[in-house]
Amino acid sequence: MRKMMLFVMFALACVSVQTASAQLKFGLKGGVNITRMSFGNDLFEADNRSGFFVGPTVKFGLPIVGLGIDVSALYDQREAKFKDVFTEDGGRLDATMKQKAINIPVNLRYDIGLGSLAGVYLAAGPQFGFNIGDRDVSLFEDVAGWRLAKSVFSVNVGAGVMLLGHLQVGANYNIVCGKTGDVTFGDGVTSAFRGRSNSWQVSAAYYF
Repeated sequence: MRKMMLFVMFALACVSVQTASAQLKFGLKGGVNITRMSFGNDLFEADNRSGFFVGPTVKFGLPIVGLGIDVSALYDQREAKFKDVFTEDGGRLDATMKQKAINIPVNLRYDIGLGSLAGVYLAAGPQFGFNIGDRDVSLFEDVAGWRLAKSVFSVNVGAGVMLLGHLQVGANYNIVCGKTGDVTFGDGVTSAFRGRSNSWQVSAAYYF
């Protein structure tokens, strides 16, 4: 939580510095994500699963034509379904893991105007995620457990369109830098089962 407050304060400071020389727009952003869980071991698999995110956003231009920054504070919920885990008696177990977080993406963007009605943009930047849900999740009827990281650093790369100066529709790929959590089995093994959850995201934002 302390790290989260520092990042929020940094983002707000950036906004304050640019207010005098740039147009500032506040808005609301939401969308869906398709999450892929990956592991360093083939013992089990995880399906692509959908989730959602929503929260306030702000964008402003820099003194260089076309360049700007957007910052958001998003409630993000993701989940993945684990499958193909076999028990000693030949049975098969499935499980679903949910992750709830506050994500703060800070993107450098380049906008290209296509006239008064539309434009396109490219965006990339870091994202700081902070877990706000349960960190310890039981999997496969207590055969294993998933322990989520307290915070996750990732990078966004995306593009989209701006319509009528207010409505923004975009897509981006979120790449996790490091692990999302550890899977621990009954014998305490964790090192071979560190997972990551990269996501494709489709979003819409309205700036007032």
